[in-house]
Amino acid sequence: MLYRRIRDLREDKDLTQKQMGEILSCSQRVYSNYERGELDIPTEILVKLADFHNTSTDYLLNRTDNIKPYKN
Repeated sequence: MLYRRIRDLREDKDLTQKQMGEILSCSQRVYSNYERGELDIPTEILVKLADFHNTSTDYLLNRTDNIKPYKN
């Protein structure tokens, strides 16, 4: 589910995998492997993805269906 969510969020912003790779300082191939579930996403990249998409790591990890992060 994580992989589908990061793909859907990227596509919602009309970004290519190459553009996401540039944002995350990785290659398009590495980012593509993240989306396909062929590589585990490092914690640092997971946090960057959540920040970029203004969501929580819990949403990306399918621990919640609430796309908006909890705010105090």
